[in-house]
Parts: sequence; structure tokens; C-alpha cells
Amino acid sequence: MSVMQLPYWKKIMYALGQLGWSLTSFAVGNLLVYFYLPPDTGTTSFPTYFYQGSIIGALTIIGLIFALGRLFDAITDPVIAGLSDRGKFKFGRRRTFLAVSAIPFAVLSVLAFIPPVGGVSIVNAIFLTVVVLLYYLFMTMYVTPYFALLSEIAHCPNERLQLSTMISITWAVGFAIGSQVYALQGMFEGNGFSPVVALRSSVAIFAVVGFIFMLLPVLFIDEKKYCESHVSKEGIFEAVFSAFKNKNFLKFTLSDLSYWISLTCISTGLIYYVTVLLKQPKETASMLQLMMFGLSLLFYVPTNIIAKITGKKKLLVVGFIVFLITFVYTLFLGNLPMDLMVQGYILAFLAAIPLAIFGILPNAMVADIAEADGIETGNYKAGIFFGARTFMSKMGQSIAGIMFPSLLLLGRSVDNDFGIRLTALVAVVFLVAGLFVLLLYKEEEVNETLESKEKLVG
Repeated sequence: MSVMQLPYWKKIMYALGQLGWSLTSFAVGNLLVYFYLPPDTGTTSFPTYFYQGSIIGALTIIGLIFALGRLFDAITDPVIAGLSDRGKFKFGRRRTFLAVSAIPFAVLSVLAFIPPVGGVSIVNAIFLTVVVLLYYLFMTMYVTPYFALLSEIAHCPNERLQLSTMISITWAVGFAIGSQVYALQGMFEGNGFSPVVALRSSVAIFAVVGFIFMLLPVLFIDEKKYCESHVSKEGIFEAVFSAFKNKNFLKFTLSDLSYWISLTCISTGLIYYVTVLLKQPKETASMLQLMMFGLSLLFYVPTNIIAKITGKKKLLVVGFIVFLITFVYTLFLGNLPMDLMVQGYILAFLAAIPLAIFGILPNAMVADIAEADGIETGNYKAGIFFGARTFMSKMGQSIAGIMFPSLLLLGRSVDNDFGIRLTALVAVVFLVAGLFVLLLYKEEEVNETLESKEKLVG
């Protein structure tokens, strides 16, 4: 039975779901270290809720909690993906997961910043661990089926690229709105709120707005009408292993791993780069992130056009190279012979280019790989491929999450910024490794398979 093409306005509704989960996930993904291990700028910002020093070698409590959450998230990704691929819910195998997960996902994003004990206590660490684990479970239940929908509501490579571009834009908008948390926090503080209440209020606003947007795909995407869906015949773990046996997918996800390590470094580290290396107020971080994502939107159209001409891989290589330059530049931030704010503007401009490229191309590439694999094997499992990709991306975030706070112990103050600069150097190393692996990815093989299906259909 043929399926209907998704109307453009419904594509917008689908894309806005990405804005919702991007905004809802910003706080836990980017502010936990800031809240529980804040920059040392000489002024008190947040109370100490549990021990901030090293506990196992150079590891920290907040680093372990962050990494454990991402590791748990990575493990549940393929499980949720498999359940989604094999689901036969009347409401839709993807939409059911989206509908069930949206409320707890939003609520838990706020609870992570409300520890039960006002001072230093192991209870706070236990509470945060439980909340973070549940948070990532429900986040996975929304995000992985959401991405799997892309392969099923887009029916050709160009349409997948179009949808990937749209959700990249809405992800960037959600992240840009989330990045205004420092400015919003400062505004609340200016109206008499304590730093803690100001941050919690900002996060709660994001959660409510994000929840509303997350409901839009649930309300407007009817899978029976618009999805070219195939129920997977493989067991969950069998499907995961078979996905990673796809050599091109394995190469792509290994390179993607290094990107996510580096992205986590810059998204978590920007507040430290701004307040310590550039010696600017925290509100400047919001302004630079807004500038960064605003500029990235300008690169979306040329990214889309160039990718159709040159292929996705070549443009992704360019993204790696520019991201490398960005982190090499960050190593010297604050010590360059120019105004400190000008240095910040240059950082935002450089980061905007890879943010646009990586924002658009990876989802489209995974969708292409999943479709090509289905053509070759006769077993379509888009959810598993996206789940396996997010497994690797979250492994990258886990590595960065446990590493970043440990590096900060080597220096996170104006007088000793060695640890902060070291985060940029580590990102450089991982990006070099990721670029090397990406060069081994054979995009032409995937395209040949996709073209063979188009010829048969034509």
C-alpha cells in the first residue's frame, strides 16, 4: 500500500518536535557541571551540594553522575530503538513512545536542579543519580523513535536531506534559546532572585515550552498515512549487531563519536571559556552562544546546496577541519593580541560553521545508510540505526562528561586556567582521530544502492 507524501506544514510540525526536545534537554546536558561545579571567578554563585574534589583518582562525583547518565542513555538507545522498530501500537509505533515520554522527560529536566538537602550531603548525590538516569531513559524514549520517523516520512535522499535540514534548524533554535539561560538567570537575579532560584526558574520555563513543542509531532503525524514503515524481523540485540556489521555505518559512527566528545567540550566549556579565559560576565556566554547559532543558520542554505553537489562526506570533512581550527584557537583564548570580546566573536564565528554542517548532514547520512541496508538485506530497521548512532554519540558525551570535570580540577580559575585549556587540547586529539576514520567511509557505495532502488521504482 502506497503512503501519502507528508505536507510541508506537517514537516514543520515534525521539525518543531526537535526544537522541543532540544530545549528540554539543554539544562541537564549543559548546566549540570556549571551548577554543581561552578567556575571559580571569585564570587559565590551556587551552594555546594556534595563533595567537589576528586574521589577516585582524578574523577569527580558530578563527572561520574554525568557519565553514568550518558552511559545508561547509550545502553537504552538500541533497546528503545528495537522496541520501537518491532512495535505494533494502534496509535503508531513511534508516536506512542513520543506521547508517553514527553511529560516525565520535561519534569525530570527540572528536578535535576532541585537536590533535597540544602548543604553538602551524599543524599544529594544519590538523588541526582536517580533523577539523571530516569531523565535519560525518558529522553531516549522520545528522541530515538523521533529520529526513526525521519526515514519513514521522507521517501528519497533529497527529502531526507530536506527534513534533516529542517530538524537541524529547529535543534539549533532550541539550543540557542537554551543558551540564553545565563542571561535569563541574570535577569531574575536582577529582580531579587537568588542565583539558585534564578537558574531553576529559567530551566522550568524551558521545560514547559519544550513540552508544548514535543507534543506537535504526536498530534499531527499520522504514521498510517505518511510512514513507509517495515516491522523489523530481527531481535533487538541481533539487529544492533547487524547494524554495526555494516562497515560504512561503523566508520561513520566512530567518526561521529569524536565529534560528540568535542561538541560536549565546547557546549559545557563555553561558560568557563568566557568567564575565566576571557574574564567576561556569565551573560556574555549567552550572547556568544546566540551569535554562534544565529550564524550557523546562515550556513544552512549553502550547506544544503553544497552537499547536493559534492556529496555529504566531503562537506563533513570540511566540518571536521574547521572544528579542529576552532579548538586550536580556543587553546590560546584570552592570550591573543586583540580585544577579549573580539576573541569571543571569532570563536563564535568559527564554531558556527561546523555546527551547521554537523547539524544537517549526520541525520541524513544515517537515514541513507539505513535505507540502503534495508534494500540490501530486506530487513528495514531505521530505529536501530538511529539508536545505534545515538548510542555512539552518547558514549562520546559520556567520555566528555567524565573527563571534563576531572580536567577542571587541574585549574578552573583566573589564576590557574590550565585545566580549562586542556579541555580544548583533548578535543583536538579526538577530532583528528575522527577525521581519519571519516576518510575511510565509502559514501559512493551507499549512493549506488539507493540509486538502484530509484531505478526500480522509476
